[in-house]
Amino acid sequence: MSDHVSVTVYDESSSFDDDGRLKRRGNVWTASAHIITAVIDSGVLIVAWATAQLGWIAGPVILLLFSIVTYYTSNLLSDCYRKGDQVTGKRNYTYMDAVRANLGGVHVKICGILQYANIVGVAVGYTIASSISMVAVKRSNCFHEYGHQAACNVSTTPYMIAFGVVQIVLSQIPDFDQISWLSIVAAVMSMTYSTIGLGLGVAKVAETGKVQGSLTGVSGGTGMQKIWKSSQAVGAIAFAYSYSLILIEIQDTIKSPPSEAKTMKKASLISVTVTTVFFILCGCFGYAAFGDQSPGSLLTGFGFYDPYWLLNIANMAVVVHLVGAYQVYCQPLFAYVEKTAAERYPDSIIIMKEIDIPIPGCKPFKLNFFRLVWRTIFVIFTVLISMLMPFFNDIVGILGAFGFWPLTVYFPVKMYIVEKNITKWSGRWICLQLLSGACLVISIAAAAGSFAGLVSDLQVSWPFKTLN
Repeated sequence: MSDHVSVTVYDESSSFDDDGRLKRRGNVWTASAHIITAVIDSGVLIVAWATAQLGWIAGPVILLLFSIVTYYTSNLLSDCYRKGDQVTGKRNYTYMDAVRANLGGVHVKICGILQYANIVGVAVGYTIASSISMVAVKRSNCFHEYGHQAACNVSTTPYMIAFGVVQIVLSQIPDFDQISWLSIVAAVMSMTYSTIGLGLGVAKVAETGKVQGSLTGVSGGTGMQKIWKSSQAVGAIAFAYSYSLILIEIQDTIKSPPSEAKTMKKASLISVTVTTVFFILCGCFGYAAFGDQSPGSLLTGFGFYDPYWLLNIANMAVVVHLVGAYQVYCQPLFAYVEKTAAERYPDSIIIMKEIDIPIPGCKPFKLNFFRLVWRTIFVIFTVLISMLMPFFNDIVGILGAFGFWPLTVYFPVKMYIVEKNITKWSGRWICLQLLSGACLVISIAAAAGSFAGLVSDLQVSWPFKTLN
């Protein structure tokens, strides 16, 4: 009599993806929420200032051109999520993984330095912007109570610290896939304050009955000052559209079928279209309302004083949005450091061990000591840098200039050429190289203008100074 052996086959298809990881649940709407959270940030509030520097012709045209370039290169980058076949090819989990798979060598190190330095810069910029919005609420109440001529001097330092404390707590969320809810909340907040800023601009134009501004932008000053300010404005616009550095990480949260690239392209189209409409409307109506006097931030520069309660709602929406956007940007850096540490020290209890912390009504929270310490140190570092250089417009200009060309244009173009085996000196190859070269020139000019602005501000302002 022969033995009967029963074999049970476990079907993992319902729980795991083709790479053995837990099945991804993201879709076109969660991806769009991540992108909108990253793109419609506080940068939308400085597009009126940027439009004022560039004028009625160059301002809207440059906004539109940046949106087209960003959308096009994002599509190129999304095709690099999988190596080879878009359905069955090997996944690249991060931007660096995509560069490693397609380019390798020194490109990987350069990409890593640029991407993660940019993320640190964005974290600093968001800390500054959130503190300015919190201060704006305090000053708005002060102006309402004591009149528009009151001093109402307020320091940003305690508000930066408060923002940092919140980020220390939220930074303990283990990975990108678990912050979809935070992105959705942040995206709603971004639409809220953008709509309020737009509405106030429209109301101001309707009240005065005239459209301010000129075809060439802000007048006065020397020709060189005009060039620097215009270049800085271009850098600020570039910053407003910079989400490519986290695109692959967002794409890695999307379920399939259909292919992740197909879903990501739809999400990019939706997001870039929505954000561009808001950018152009906010920029144009803000400039139409204030002309050459357009503030550095539409909600915190006190171009508007009333209704003060609506300004307060908008500025608190900015803060809530930046709380979520900070996490969306920083999660890839957190993941990279922790993955590297785990690979180097696989036997370390401090790095590898997770402790289950029971939470009533929810799954236990997994506390990791290394994650707790390193992410806390990172947040403290970004807060300290923010205190030392609290110049938001200059910071976003520099970040936009340094991040736009390499991360949004150069690497996506170069990887796409390799991925699709585009023949050198073919028509398409030449067009892609011309696009990359033109964006490099623009980025260099924007960097020069932003550095000039930073040097100028450092001569007249000091760290830890109160806003007045």
